Amino acid sequence: MALWQTAAIGGLLAGAHAGLLTEAVAIRTQGDRLAEASLADIGGKGAFVGALQAAVLDGHADLAVHSAKDLPSATPEGLCIAAIPRRGEVRDALVGSRLADLPPGAVVATGSARRRVQLADRRPDLRFADLRGNVDTRLAKAAGFDAIVMALVALERLGREPAVLEALPVDLMVPQVGQGAVAVECRAGDTELRELLSAIEDPRTRRCVDAERAFLAALGGDCTVPAGAHARLAGAAVRVRGVLAPSVGDPLRRAEISDENATRAGRRLAEALLAGAA
Repeated sequence: MALWQTAAIGGLLAGAHAGLLTEAVAIRTQGDRLAEASLADIGGKGAFVGALQAAVLDGHADLAVHSAKDLPSATPEGLCIAAIPRRGEVRDALVGSRLADLPPGAVVATGSARRRVQLADRRPDLRFADLRGNVDTRLAKAAGFDAIVMALVALERLGREPAVLEALPVDLMVPQVGQGAVAVECRAGDTELRELLSAIEDPRTRRCVDAERAFLAALGGDCTVPAGAHARLAGAAVRVRGVLAPSVGDPLRRAEISDENATRAGRRLAEALLAGAA
C-alpha cells in the first residue's frame, strides 16, 4: 500500500508539473518490522511514520507519503503536511461474511479498538481476535476467522476482490481519522517544494481531514484510542460525526457537530464526546 501511494503521488506531481521526475525511497518502519505485534504495544501511529519523518528532516528524502490515518495528531517541528489530494473510499469492510450472516459468538479479527467497540455495540455477542500485517497477509489469515475487518480503500487500490465483502456504512462504523486520505509531508522551510505540492492539494478533502485531526488532537490520543471521526462538507459548514468508548463493552458515545470552521468543529466534537454525548 505504501508503494502504491508513493507511486500515486508521483503520478499526480508529474501530471501537475510536466517533466517533473520523482524517485521513490523505500524505508522500513517499526510497524513493518514488527508486523505481528499489537499496534498498541509498538507505539501506535508513530510505528508507521517516525522513520519516514526522520528521513525528511535529515535530508535523506524530500517528502514523505503517508496514509493520513497513520499520522499522529501532532506534526513534528520542522515538518508540515503540504498536500492532501482528493480522498478515496472512507468506509471499512467486513471480509468473509456479511454482518447479518455472522452466527452468534462469531470471531471477528481486527487490530483496531475503534472497529471492535462499534461492532460490539451492534453485536454484543461477537468475539474478537487481533489481526496485523499487510493487505495480502490479512486476507490470507481471513479463513481462520468468521470475518475480518479492513479498510475498503486498501482493497480497492490494490485490486483485491474477496469473494464475500460488505462495505459498512459510516453510521454503523465511523472510520478512523483520515481514513482514505493520503498526506504528503515535507520540510516546513522548503518553500519551493511546498509550492509544487500545492498543485495536488484538494481543498475539500483538506477541510474534512483538518476537522478529523483536530478531533483527535483534542482527545489527546492516536489510533489506539477507541474513537473515530468522519467529516463531510455541508454547504459552507463541515459536519463531523464521531464515536468514543473507553473499551469494548462500555457504552458507545456518539455525537455530530456542524461548524463553518473545520478545526473548531473537530474540537467541539471531542468535547461533546468527552462530556458523554449519547
